[in-house]
Amino acid sequence: MLEQFNPDNWRIAWDQVMVTAISVLVAVAIAYALYRLVFSVVARLTRFSETKVDEMVVERVRRPVKWAFIAIGVTVVAQADPQLQGIWEPIARFVRPALLGWIVFTLVKAFTAALEYRLEISEDPVAMRSRRTRIAILSRTATFGIIFITVGLMLMGIPGVRDIGTTLLASAGLAALAVGAAAQPALKSLIAGLQMALTEPLRIGDLVKVDGQVGRVEEIRMSFITVRTWDERVLLVPTSRFIDESFENWSRKSERLTGPVMLHLDPITDVEPIRAEFERFVKAHELFDGRNMALLMTEAYPESIELRLSVSAQTIGDLWQLRCDLREHMLKWLRENQPEALIRHRLELPGGHAKAGEAAAPGS
Repeated sequence: MLEQFNPDNWRIAWDQVMVTAISVLVAVAIAYALYRLVFSVVARLTRFSETKVDEMVVERVRRPVKWAFIAIGVTVVAQADPQLQGIWEPIARFVRPALLGWIVFTLVKAFTAALEYRLEISEDPVAMRSRRTRIAILSRTATFGIIFITVGLMLMGIPGVRDIGTTLLASAGLAALAVGAAAQPALKSLIAGLQMALTEPLRIGDLVKVDGQVGRVEEIRMSFITVRTWDERVLLVPTSRFIDESFENWSRKSERLTGPVMLHLDPITDVEPIRAEFERFVKAHELFDGRNMALLMTEAYPESIELRLSVSAQTIGDLWQLRCDLREHMLKWLRENQPEALIRHRLELPGGHAKAGEAAAPGS
């Protein structure tokens, strides 16, 4: 017992601890110096680039690469020190996959930001929406895969979890069925998101109509899609809904659309003056793009007729404003020039209300 508390033994152990600590500090300092040297050279090289994409990628991967350099330095020291290796190796089982996943994750985010930056200088809005949608969906899919694999590698570093995994392999069929049944909604959302990226039935920024509501697609996630309506409400629609069911996409190829304005008038209406005023107003309007302009009598009933005034514009917002202006102008013109064309529901009694007069006569 006295030999166990020998001051010489404690002094030797303390010296070993100090040597190990100094070795770790030196290794960390060298690794940090190498990191600074490498990134200073890379930063100088990126300055010669014509775009900011290289600088964006390098800036995002700085932190995980720095810690990777430090971890490599500690690992090199641990190879020559058995005591340090006994402490570091269990920790490294978690650190190595975590750092690797962090580096890959930041690379995916960096390239996503770089691609989105390039999209901002694109002149074609339709192509920009298409590429932005693919980038968003594929980056989220890659992020999910990276996190899943990284967590799996970290858990496999635990002996108990590794033993459980070995046991499950013996009953892989039953485990696969159980996992497949439990993960069916997640897998369905994942497959729907990939289909959305590849087939592109809709894109970020498209104007869609779903469940009778019209709005802009703001965000496309693996499990749901957000659609913002004109009154600033947000619709959350499952991603699989757009794959399995039909919906309207008003900006699939472009935002140039043709829209109608319906007028219900009296059958005695003279249509030709209305057509002339309609064409004059539309041709002079700044939002008309010159593609489509027509006035047709689409229906004729005993008590009314239906006129369809169709116009076109470059964007959906311009078309909406043009239709509102056209509707207001034509009603004003009809009130001033053809008031008889406006439908009125009236009750006419011949004889000047004779029955009412008889009923009001004295002695009746």
